[in-house]
Amino acid sequence: MKSQRILRSVAAGGLVLGVAFVATTSFAGATSSRDLQPTGHALFIESDAGGANTVQSYTRGTDGSISYVATYQTGGSGAAAAGSAADPLASQEGLILVDNGNELIATNPGSDTVSVFAVFGPYLRLIQQISTSGNFPVSIASHDNLVAVLNAGGAGSVSEYRLQWGRLVALNGETRSLGLSNTTPPNFLAGAGQVGYSPNGHYLVVATKASSSSYEVFGVGINAHLTSNATVTPATNAVPFSFVFDAQGRLVATEASNSSVSTYAINANGSLSAIGTVSDGQAALCWIASAKGYFFGSNAGSANVSSFTESATGVPALLNATAGAAQPGTTDSATSPDGSFLYVESGGSGALDAFAVNADGSLSQIETLWNLPKPYEGIAVS
Repeated sequence: MKSQRILRSVAAGGLVLGVAFVATTSFAGATSSRDLQPTGHALFIESDAGGANTVQSYTRGTDGSISYVATYQTGGSGAAAAGSAADPLASQEGLILVDNGNELIATNPGSDTVSVFAVFGPYLRLIQQISTSGNFPVSIASHDNLVAVLNAGGAGSVSEYRLQWGRLVALNGETRSLGLSNTTPPNFLAGAGQVGYSPNGHYLVVATKASSSSYEVFGVGINAHLTSNATVTPATNAVPFSFVFDAQGRLVATEASNSSVSTYAINANGSLSAIGTVSDGQAALCWIASAKGYFFGSNAGSANVSSFTESATGVPALLNATAGAAQPGTTDSATSPDGSFLYVESGGSGALDAFAVNADGSLSQIETLWNLPKPYEGIAVS
């Protein structure tokens, strides 16, 4: 790892503005008609604040650096999973961009809703808040104009929507129970961690974490109809937390019990076939992002990032156990759409680390931003 580290702290006055001033106009921070144009790269984070959940927006420079723009109320309430210290949602994809980046959707676990924003570069306009038909929503997935929301509280459930003209329309009869036995809010180790559509849109996958240490897969049929029951496959290692898909559509998942990355093929009936697994030897590998054919895992207990590769047949291999240094309480992460940059949240420290992703999979630190909400979780990058 190249070690050219620049530390940058949000000025105290700017922090007060960011927390106390919440956008009430269409585009907070805009000073001219030119500022309102939907251009430029941006980064968004979610506060998960219990009283009034918010999304903070930043511009992204061509060098990967970010600068604060505004804070926007979601209209809903955040909340924290029981026992969580750094990761209120204890999930991945709690904040996502959909429809080619034209809308941003945020979870509101304290009010059992999601909020939809129209996106104009780093500027947001709140369009809608809608029920998730469940308890404690923590993760969102999209495929074409379909959106699915994972509710982690109680038995757990997934609900499907169709995105129409920038708004979510709930699909009648398309909520499915996960059959788990959690509290509301769920324990941070137990509540399901992520929902995601397979790249071909034929399957909807859920990682259940310690609830059952398995993957639940629903088939997605005509008119987005979900199979009545999920096909359940035990994880190779306990506490399957989050996942991405590789270029061949294989599942690349984190399993936190022994800080491992495991890969699976999805079979026609929704079952998973294990391909391989490898540990990074660190503590609590929970989140994962991908760029340039490499995979980057965030280790909550080690305050660092590990890098992985995989063979042509999908067998994972550890590239560098300590590819990047983060901050205590490392949590969620996201890469830029072109794969050039990796952004890693440390919700336990109120910090965000920015890295350049090099061609060989190594990471070069760009900067560390401090004075973000503490704790916080949820990140999306355009």
